[in-house]
Amino acid sequence: MNGETAHCPLPTDDSISICSLIGVLDDGPAGLTAETIDRIHNARRVIGGTRVLALCESLIHPEAERLDLTGHTAQVADWVASALDAGQPVVVLASGDPLCFGIGGLLARRLPAARLSVRPALSTLQLACARFRLPWGEARWLSVHHRDSGDWTPGSEPGHALYALVQTLARPGSHTLFGVLTSPANDPSRLARLLLTEGLDADYELRIAERLLQPDERLVSEIPIAALATQRFAEPNLVLLSRRPESSAHDPVMGLPDTAYSQRRPDKGLITKREVRAAALALLELRPTDRVWDIGAGSGSVGLEAARLCAEGHVWAIEKNTADLELIETNRRRLRVTNYSLRAGLAPTDCADWPAPDAIFVGGSGGQLDTIIAHVLARLRPGGRLVLALVALENLARTLAVLDAQGAHWELTQIQAARSQPILNLHRLQAENPVWLVQV
Repeated sequence: MNGETAHCPLPTDDSISICSLIGVLDDGPAGLTAETIDRIHNARRVIGGTRVLALCESLIHPEAERLDLTGHTAQVADWVASALDAGQPVVVLASGDPLCFGIGGLLARRLPAARLSVRPALSTLQLACARFRLPWGEARWLSVHHRDSGDWTPGSEPGHALYALVQTLARPGSHTLFGVLTSPANDPSRLARLLLTEGLDADYELRIAERLLQPDERLVSEIPIAALATQRFAEPNLVLLSRRPESSAHDPVMGLPDTAYSQRRPDKGLITKREVRAAALALLELRPTDRVWDIGAGSGSVGLEAARLCAEGHVWAIEKNTADLELIETNRRRLRVTNYSLRAGLAPTDCADWPAPDAIFVGGSGGQLDTIIAHVLARLRPGGRLVLALVALENLARTLAVLDAQGAHWELTQIQAARSQPILNLHRLQAENPVWLVQV
């Protein structure tokens, strides 16, 4: 817009009853149409974040009320409604496309459709893709513009601000490009450290767009992720992550061979064998969003495969033998499982603070079988499932007696598997130890 804005009296027509939600990029008025500029100038109430209000200050009528939504997002719909009820033209200014992780979603839910008009700008994610010449038709858009939970650490629970991002990046899928809206706390260097922490750095190429449409705009690419992890970046910025083609291969979701897991030696290994593991997971009847407990994790095999099956859920595991914790962590990283929290301790005392689960697997009791059964039955959510794996006759008898005393309905399955073994130029079957699975 050239020259000074002519300031004319504000309209007083009470028939004006539509909120204009206008997207603004960092070039401010230069990227707006004449019609949009008129809507801003004619508004009696203009709502926006600090930076966007400053960008558009020259367009706002001197007598218009300015409301800064920074830190007051929940109040915006009420501010809009009160202006509309008073017959005042109202404009909400937002960054880029307000319906792409912006205020638009909240206003669309809170205001009648007839009272909201959306005039989006390009999303900065689209603009960044254009700068890097990346087709984005099948991209996945994400936002980490949340609270500061600190750097990502393995085993972080769903409340962490980066949790959803980690699960998306670690999960094999059809998406090969991810656009991430960052924040001052969750910046590109923190995302680079996240990739390094979970061993995903070889799977992705990371690009950064800084201060788009500003004179000091900068594009960052073809730099190793380890180098980006220690750098600082100018605000605002965003990240584009391209999944490398060779990273698309992955193991089956469940029923992995025992050799896929590191195990404690010199014995065969503290592991729920493949045949028993598959049957136990089937009896748990897991759903994608389930919260799962794994008590007596051993090598982690059941809990880790449960986490892969519950891609939108989470697994909490506990193991009393501290020597096994490193093995479990090795297996977790190898399988690229990120929705899994491991704790050293003894159930039920050391897992009393876990959230109520949808499913529980008990692979070891540490001599606390009675108290574990009573605790888990009390904590299971309605419709929850419990499966116990037992190899000792005494533990089986004790388990059934405790369940009967608790008034629980149970079903018993014995798994007796035999595996082929070569003998000279022939083969024989070698029996594995029988295991009882108790489903409640």
